[in-house]
Amino acid sequence: MSVETVPQAPVHPAGADNRVVVDGTPLTWRDLPELILPEPAAVLVHSARYALAAARHHAAHGTELLLSTASRVDAAMRDDLRDTGFVVTELGAQTTGEAVTTGTRTAERGRLWLLTSGSTGRPKRVGHTLESLTTVRGQQPARTWLCPYAPGTYAWWQVVTLSLTQPGQHLVVVEPDQLDDWPALAAEHGVDAASGTPTFWRRALHRDPDGLARVPLRQLTLGGEPVDQTILDRLREVFPAARISWIYASSEVGAAIVVHDGQAGFPADWLDREVAGRPTIGVRDGELVITSPYHGAGLDGPVRTGDRAQLVGDRVLITGRLDADEINVGGSKVSAGLVRDVLTAHPQVAWARVTGRRAPLLGHMVVAEVVPTGGVADPRPVPAEAMVDEATLVRWCADQLPEYAVPRRIRVLTEIPVKETLKSDV
Repeated sequence: MSVETVPQAPVHPAGADNRVVVDGTPLTWRDLPELILPEPAAVLVHSARYALAAARHHAAHGTELLLSTASRVDAAMRDDLRDTGFVVTELGAQTTGEAVTTGTRTAERGRLWLLTSGSTGRPKRVGHTLESLTTVRGQQPARTWLCPYAPGTYAWWQVVTLSLTQPGQHLVVVEPDQLDDWPALAAEHGVDAASGTPTFWRRALHRDPDGLARVPLRQLTLGGEPVDQTILDRLREVFPAARISWIYASSEVGAAIVVHDGQAGFPADWLDREVAGRPTIGVRDGELVITSPYHGAGLDGPVRTGDRAQLVGDRVLITGRLDADEINVGGSKVSAGLVRDVLTAHPQVAWARVTGRRAPLLGHMVVAEVVPTGGVADPRPVPAEAMVDEATLVRWCADQLPEYAVPRRIRVLTEIPVKETLKSDV
């Protein structure tokens, strides 16, 4: 594969002139390099510029495309892609690509392939089209969106298709080495809308709350992980006039739940409500089940998501993956997500992760990791009397949780861990 200048193919007319900032350089979709892609193409990128160019190429030509960062695709997966007929090429590193010019099967025109997050094991391929990934269709107010997601993920495509297909939806892309300092980049380029995981937002609040407050955000969106009330409230304190939304979306069912009311969870009366053109949401045996018009290929009908959903009052809370959220302590079931929410509600806790550890007699016990405010990465001074320790957090949990759900070990970290997917809990 090569990267060459060829006659420009048409870009989606609505978004062609939208501004796209890559590596701090303002471009438009028209200015991105035109790629020559053999089909079916598996493009593994090392930079956002080539990721956007591949998305633009697909929009213009309909080339069958799987797009991912190179780091997410190991050698075994590359072999699997080649075995299933893909032309695998890396772009954006020292080389311009592998010397492979043809696939071993007929390409499926218009097909886009996404890799799942891999939270349930090895990432799987889910088929989509540009049409099924474009879920925002009505006229939108002009926005400059921050895109911090890894190229090729469902969340990345959601922001990218918005800029590709809607006039006035500009894009500022965050490269991995800019992730810790993105508020400065966002403020420089006038970002007023940003989408990220709760971990992404917690890191920003932890590392540079003053810099974050200088970004003129009018729209904040959270998704990709369970969204608790604490992170919504902390963002509301910094951005009292902004609209704060959370979205439940996945490669399999698309963008299925969108909530704008500032509360964690969604109203219970949304359950099993059938509205033409919208997803139907259900809970079966504690598992979220979704029937969605934005589903991936072959996933029509009810899809069991693997996520735990619990009715709490008049809201349905999504607390985490079924295979990771439930901890069996001496026969009593503990939701790791609900314990995590109790910990993060403490005013001196910036982030928490809760898991189970094998223990004699009980089978498992609850353990946790926390990052306190005022840590190494947090510039805000914290008085010594306000510093949090393990004993303080155990007492905090004991006041709000049954005895068997109280963490028995709490390890204090200095940095909020984050994966390439911007997640830390899954």
